[in-house]
Amino acid sequence: MPSTFTSLHYHIVFSTKDRKPLLTKEDRERTHAYMGGVIKGVGGVPCAVGGVEDHVHLLVGLKASVSVSDLVRDVKKRSTVWAKENIDPNFAWQEGYAAFTVGIRGLGNVSGYIAIQEEHHKVVTYLDELRAFLDEAGIPYEERFLV
Repeated sequence: MPSTFTSLHYHIVFSTKDRKPLLTKEDRERTHAYMGGVIKGVGGVPCAVGGVEDHVHLLVGLKASVSVSDLVRDVKKRSTVWAKENIDPNFAWQEGYAAFTVGIRGLGNVSGYIAIQEEHHKVVTYLDELRAFLDEAGIPYEERFLV
């Protein structure tokens, strides 16, 4: 029996390029399902995948051997190819991403938050949401990199 035990969960957020509202409700559901498959394919666990027209939230469990940056690179690359074929030939994700660790006791809260994205974004913009996440995590940022 192995003697290494981990519980590594991440809340990952990134937007479409220029935050273009390319993901209709139907397209979102298909895209999120595809992204979940990519996450499984690299050995991760897609705990929750959601978002709105211009961005996505992933709650992912990872093995210690899979880095967050490798996961995001693979999810964005493969889902871009898929979206270009199935949604819009000009589809692209933004260059960067935000990732936050989530403790085991916080998984339900983050999963619930991802589930209510449509309602949430009727009153809060993506940029305001991102700023709040970064501020709460104590991550310094320059405004010009959020746009």
